[in-house]
Amino acid sequence: MINISFCTGNPNVVCVDSERQALLKLKQDLSDPSNRLASWNIGDGDCCAWDGVVCNNFTGHVLQLNLGNPNPNYGTGSKLVGKINPSLFDLKHLIHLDLSDNDFQGIQIPSYLGSLKNLRYLNLSGAEFAGVIPHQLGNISNLQYLDLSKSYYELQVESISWLSGLSFLEHLDLSLVDLTKSSDGLVTINSLPSLKVLKLSYCELHHFPSLPSTNFSSLKALDLSGNHFNNSLFQYSSWVFGLRNLVFFDLSDNEFHGKIPSGLGNLTFLRHLDLSSNEFNSAIPGWLSKLNDLEFLSLRGNSLQGTISSMGLEKLTSIKTLDLSFNVELGGQIPTSFVRLCKLTSIDVSYVKLGQDLSQVLDIFSSCGAYALESLVLSGCHISGHLTNQLGQFKSLHTLELRDNSLSGPLPPALGELSSMTNLDLFNNTLDGAIPMSLGQLSHLELLDLSNNRLNGTLSEIHFVNLTKLTSFSAFGNSLIFKVNQSWVPPFQLEKLRLRSCHLGPQFPSWLRSQKHLFILDISNTRISDTIPRWFWNSISQYVYLNLSTNQIYGEIPNCDRPLPLVPSPGLLDLSNNALSGSIFHLICKRENEADNIYVYLKLSKNYFSGDIPDCWMNWPNLLVLNLGNNNFSGSLPISIGTLSSLELLNLRNNRMVGIIPVPIQNCSNLKVLDMGENEFVGDIPIWMGERFSGLSILNLRSNKLHGSLPIQLCRLNYLQILDVAHNSLSGIIPRCINNFTAMAAANSPDQDNAISYIRGGVSDVFEDASVVTKGFMVEYNTILNLVRIMDISNNNFSGEVPKELTNLMGLQSLNFSHNLFTGKIPENIGNMRSIESLDFSMNQLSGKVPQSMSSLSFLNHLNLSYNNLTGKIPSSTQLQSMDASSFAGNNLCGAPLPNCPEKNALVPEDRNENGNEDEDEVDWLLYVSMALGFVLGFWCFMGPLLINRRWRYKYCYFLDGCVDRFGCSVRKCY
Repeated sequence: MINISFCTGNPNVVCVDSERQALLKLKQDLSDPSNRLASWNIGDGDCCAWDGVVCNNFTGHVLQLNLGNPNPNYGTGSKLVGKINPSLFDLKHLIHLDLSDNDFQGIQIPSYLGSLKNLRYLNLSGAEFAGVIPHQLGNISNLQYLDLSKSYYELQVESISWLSGLSFLEHLDLSLVDLTKSSDGLVTINSLPSLKVLKLSYCELHHFPSLPSTNFSSLKALDLSGNHFNNSLFQYSSWVFGLRNLVFFDLSDNEFHGKIPSGLGNLTFLRHLDLSSNEFNSAIPGWLSKLNDLEFLSLRGNSLQGTISSMGLEKLTSIKTLDLSFNVELGGQIPTSFVRLCKLTSIDVSYVKLGQDLSQVLDIFSSCGAYALESLVLSGCHISGHLTNQLGQFKSLHTLELRDNSLSGPLPPALGELSSMTNLDLFNNTLDGAIPMSLGQLSHLELLDLSNNRLNGTLSEIHFVNLTKLTSFSAFGNSLIFKVNQSWVPPFQLEKLRLRSCHLGPQFPSWLRSQKHLFILDISNTRISDTIPRWFWNSISQYVYLNLSTNQIYGEIPNCDRPLPLVPSPGLLDLSNNALSGSIFHLICKRENEADNIYVYLKLSKNYFSGDIPDCWMNWPNLLVLNLGNNNFSGSLPISIGTLSSLELLNLRNNRMVGIIPVPIQNCSNLKVLDMGENEFVGDIPIWMGERFSGLSILNLRSNKLHGSLPIQLCRLNYLQILDVAHNSLSGIIPRCINNFTAMAAANSPDQDNAISYIRGGVSDVFEDASVVTKGFMVEYNTILNLVRIMDISNNNFSGEVPKELTNLMGLQSLNFSHNLFTGKIPENIGNMRSIESLDFSMNQLSGKVPQSMSSLSFLNHLNLSYNNLTGKIPSSTQLQSMDASSFAGNNLCGAPLPNCPEKNALVPEDRNENGNEDEDEVDWLLYVSMALGFVLGFWCFMGPLLINRRWRYKYCYFLDGCVDRFGCSVRKCY
């Protein structure tokens, strides 16, 4: 810290008039929404009494301007906005200037600040300056503290050589300043002999040059986080290990890998060491135990291996904060030797494989640290056991996070004794029983997450009676019943409320009317059977995320008192799966424009909305998801939907839409899912679908009145996973380029997402769903939709041969070509489609034999080849023989599961072990060949000698004549 003190002077001294005028001019160029400068007025002649102004008690000159935002974390309301008036230059005696965390809207840092020669303290952090930092700042030779960090706009330097003039500089913070063009950076900084604090985080640095000698002997804090440093920093910049006086060292979020360098063990005065978010993949080094003064250690988010118990961490008896989380290869248990860590206030070992009973962990930390421990985070650690009253010992605990474990049993009443608790997270365990009323005694509680457990029972007003500071409450995925009076006014003001699948109904919860700060609300599937009150429609603009789906909410959308500005970014409104009816005009068309530049997710599917779809989508230029499926909409598709250039999903399934597919829809070039099935659209499938929708993964045009051919341009849809054009009047041949559907050709990889989602890791996941027909049944997919590969062109008039290129689609799981006019053979290589589960070629004119390769389809569990012209024996395989005989009906096939084929040669033994590769055709072929050979050999063995030997030929003729004479005499005697 830099201390500036002033002796007591004459209390009657007032500020200098010229400086008072300068301050008034400075105020004129600033917008002050929170009236922080209300005391700066012309009527008050003494500017030394103004807020943020400190004067010299003897001369009246202004020495300090403290205009930093006092509430930088609470939005823009308290920020000064505008520009800096040049009158600031008139404050020539100024030694302290703080303009931090205001909004100067991307203007350049004024170069005339370099003329304030007496400045010792300059703080412009987070003040939203931009551009090149002026080199004139190097003229402030007395400067001791300089902070230019954390600007939202990009600040950069072309050269940092101007720092060499600041020989008294002790604190330098250039975090988030782009230093890529400043190759002389470290050399210049090395010339600052008084420097104690150096912060260069997120400066786009890749390396530091080696230094023959360093002047950093006085450096106590070094922050190099968020850059692109790798192990070369340690190999070629050994000066790092010579910073013996270093107390604070932050190397987080870089690109280090391998072993943690042992040279860090030389920095024995370290109290804060942060190596998180790198790629270190060794065991935790034993030399860490040498750092006796270490109070903060974070190894979070690496790939550390080994066990916790073998690292000697128990020797760090000064440690207060220990973070080993997100090292998924790290294991072992928290050792009992951790009882020595009596100063430990925070420990986080989330997603480390502990495999430990919770009672063991609590025993360790209750020995001498029960009153010191403030934060215990053990999420995803394979922790088991029960929550017991043992928790009541930890009186100072304000954060307890045990999500994603295997905890069971009821919540203990002792939870109510944790009077300091602010954050209680028990998400995704197997806790059961009722919620104890003692939970309502946690008067400091701000976040409570009990979601995805097996809790039951009733929640009443008593459970919330003292939760006056609660801002976030989640209990979804339980069987809880909310039983509160309709006139209840909660003691809290929530910001987030998630109660999906709890029991709130049947009435719409009227107590929500008192929650003025609520912006995330999920009360889906909560058994509400009621209309939405008008007061709620009028307050809809306050929500960022609003999910009322899967209830029995009925009624129409009213014409509200004011337009409905739909939810701001990331904005989701989900009213799907209810009983709402009428027009959606007031929701879609009567809205303000304040949300025009944000993404919005709008889901109104599975209701009874009717009438035309409003033609005012030009008001929604950044709409991302639009799901209007399963309603009663009629009429043609409005042209203005073509203005939704950001749209990724359009679902109009199962309505009564008519007409052709409008050409302007091609402007929705970002579409990934297009479902227009089960309507009455007519005309051809537009060729621009294959040209404009390059990222399309689902195309469903099922059950319409489309005709024409399947456009060859669809082959360009490399990402297509589901193609359904069944039940239309399409004709022609199937394009041979069908093998260009590369997403269908590739098998699912283990690291791909299961679902097609639009919000991940935000307020809540938003998964897309799709209804497809497979194995003869309609199936709805959502959380595994991204793993589904289906092609259905059934019930059309397609003709020609089944293209052999189809067999390259080895990731396809369901294929339906039934009820068409296909001829020719089933492709011989059909067995290449190893992922196929459902295969239907029925009701065509296919001929030939069932390919032998079909016997290798080991996942096949639904097959229909009925009513074709197939012949021969059904190949032998477990899958094929287990099918119902109806799968092969209406053909000339034989063999299991149909009757056995007739024997054609009794001399050919059956291969009882089924190890032979010959089929019936091969047996017939051998029979015919042997007969021909026998005839030829017999004929020539008899006739050959007669042709060659004349004597034999004469004797054979005499023999035949004699036989004829004897036969004639015998006949004459009979008569």
